Amino acid sequence: MTQNVKVLADRLVRRVVDCSFHHPAVKQRLAEIHQLPPGERLLLVEALAERHRRGSDTDPVRLKLLTLTALVGRGLGGLPLAAERAAQLEVLGRAHSFWYGERCETLVEAEADAGRALSPAVVATVRRTAVGAYADQEIVRFAGRFTEPVLNVGEPWAERAMQDARLREVLAHALTAKAAKPSAAWDRRGRALVEDLGAETVREAVLPLLALVGRPRTFELDRAEYEPDVNAAFDPYNANALRGLVWLLALLPSHPDTVRALGSLVETALRKAAGLGPRNPKVANAAVGALARADGEAALAELARLGTRVTYKGTLKLIDAALEARATALGLSREEIEELAVPAYGLTQVGKAVFGLGEATAELAVRGNRAALVWRSAAGKPVKTAPAAVRRDHPEELKELKGLVKDIDKSLSAQAERLDRQFLARRRWTYGQWRERYLDHPLVGTLARRLIWTVDGTPVCFADGALRTLAGADLGHLTDLEGAAVELWHPVGREPAEVLAWREWLERHAVTQPFKQAHREVYLLTDAERGTRTYSNRFAAHVLRQHQFNSLTSARGWHNRLRLCVDDSLPPATRELPQWGLRAEYWIEGEGHEYGIDTTESGTYLRLRTDQVRFYPIDAPQNWASTYGGGYAMWPVAGRRTEVEPLPLAQIPELVLSEVMRDVDLFVGVASVGNDPTWSDGGPEGRFRDYWTSYGFGELGASAETRRALLERLVPRLAVADRCTVEGRFLHVRGELHTYKIHLGSGNILMSPNDQYLCIVPGGAGAPAAAEPGYLPFEGDRALAVILSKAMLLAKDTEITDPTITSQLRRS
Repeated sequence: MTQNVKVLADRLVRRVVDCSFHHPAVKQRLAEIHQLPPGERLLLVEALAERHRRGSDTDPVRLKLLTLTALVGRGLGGLPLAAERAAQLEVLGRAHSFWYGERCETLVEAEADAGRALSPAVVATVRRTAVGAYADQEIVRFAGRFTEPVLNVGEPWAERAMQDARLREVLAHALTAKAAKPSAAWDRRGRALVEDLGAETVREAVLPLLALVGRPRTFELDRAEYEPDVNAAFDPYNANALRGLVWLLALLPSHPDTVRALGSLVETALRKAAGLGPRNPKVANAAVGALARADGEAALAELARLGTRVTYKGTLKLIDAALEARATALGLSREEIEELAVPAYGLTQVGKAVFGLGEATAELAVRGNRAALVWRSAAGKPVKTAPAAVRRDHPEELKELKGLVKDIDKSLSAQAERLDRQFLARRRWTYGQWRERYLDHPLVGTLARRLIWTVDGTPVCFADGALRTLAGADLGHLTDLEGAAVELWHPVGREPAEVLAWREWLERHAVTQPFKQAHREVYLLTDAERGTRTYSNRFAAHVLRQHQFNSLTSARGWHNRLRLCVDDSLPPATRELPQWGLRAEYWIEGEGHEYGIDTTESGTYLRLRTDQVRFYPIDAPQNWASTYGGGYAMWPVAGRRTEVEPLPLAQIPELVLSEVMRDVDLFVGVASVGNDPTWSDGGPEGRFRDYWTSYGFGELGASAETRRALLERLVPRLAVADRCTVEGRFLHVRGELHTYKIHLGSGNILMSPNDQYLCIVPGGAGAPAAAEPGYLPFEGDRALAVILSKAMLLAKDTEITDPTITSQLRRS
């Protein structure tokens, strides 16, 4: 080998290391080399291979050497380093994708040109790279060479799909679904495929695949440093096919199973992955589009349910648009569409239905916010599970019944959230409408009959088969109710004696409300807020977990954007109240500036600091502030009002002020780092120790005060009542080893002697078993359940066996 060839090889390597394979100078040099005679090129390839074999270079340089041998030797036979290339391709097959500048496709091409079969995993990596945001056209064209396998391996649904010979052409067509919505031509081809196979065959083949979406990969990919959780993400190449399958389902006659599968797919696709956010909004959006195109009550009901569950802004916008379009088409309001969209789910009376399957019967009953099946044998005796004859002779009916139970559970949760939002919606019904859509509706009636309403101003609740007043009078004896106005009752503006009376009424009739109503916190204007006049500091100076805060704001109808540790400006968290002409703002900013400690790997703040709550006219220009902090300012907008002052809090309607403050209290009460029992050390560098202590054991907020009042009534009924007392901010529990104080806000625990901190993590390995306190007047207070569970556990502290707890008890 001549010295000139070695020099040329070293220069080429240096140029590639200094620049990249895509640098114009490198491209020009490679083009010149390809003009050399084959023999001279082979000498250069050997020189590059020899340097690779010496192993004196770093791994990145050796990879470039391996790539150069393939680039320089393109079109030549018998290239060296075949084993090394094969080993590198194995590594490549475990990668999600590669940077286009590395030219890894040249290694793949060299193997293909040499006649060696490429593994499906390598093909998948090339395809994922080609659909990436930074792919160049050369890689896109190269990936287009591979038609087998039709989908990428690694995802259970895709591998199952490729095993079904009937779907071969369907999958090929589905892969062309690369736009936001199908074109007319795409639909025509899709309808032809459906007609060839049969609509029922397509449904039976595709729905089981959707049930596998989001399952763990069949083999894991290697995750590079700072790379998102690629194993939790959807394969982007397969995602196009998944979107196409969803489009095909929209061409089929509407079916409950299809609606159910599409709704579940929306939630699966929006589930978040570390460093990535929602796993695949495009697939979720396609499923929403399919539901919007579907006819029938079930699809409309699923859209309405998703409208209460989805928090991802882009998908939620599509859901809202679909519901608005359906409302416009029917000449109804959005609220009426949501009310009319709720199906009965097979219930023949409020919360009940009976199904006969052969000689057995299944009684479906709604209990609280859950549905349950009770089976009876042919002899009428209750049995724990479906009889063997039912499983054998009626498998499809049994499957449908189980699906109904799941659908009812999901819908009950969504309807409870929808009703909880009605306080600010200023909704009013005529008595006849209300009875049909709420009180007597087979599903919604199970919630409505546990709430307090006003009929022409008279508060009533359902008990003993009738609407009754506080005094127990039956409202049904009145004959002129049809046009009476019905509204949800709210404790704001009510006399304390009336509120207390309704709480006692609920307890007397053993009514568990689906959410806090009679026990709902009321937030009245404070003296401090009268002093500040236009803003409230009631929930300022808290440290919140940002991602949890963001999810809560979306669930409660607020608009918020995640703060990144970058030079950017964003508006505060806001809630628009069009019925009142108001906009509420909660001012927040990112906390800290150290990447990896105060942020995720992608630079998103882990925590926020909170500031003021303000109110503006709904059309006032938006306030903006740097994500680093530094104060909000109103930015002028062309054609809009500018420099609008915040409204005096005294002018905000009591109901609006109370409900907005309740939302903000919820954000703080759930997302505060002070609730984390593992943060007794104050978090990173102990910066939050003082805040954690003050929040975790300090004065009670409004929701905690409500909890305290309730516990005073509940504790005497507990099995460990003789060991528990409510005193001030704490539930005191007397164990055999220590006495304990459980804070009624955070649930954190101090124990004797000297108020030492005791860490018990809810839901962790040392979590206490769920308490069974008996009757509760409302559902949804997780903190209450945690406090009761801890009390039940600590009252019998000598029976605790978990070492994470017993080690702390022994140290004191």
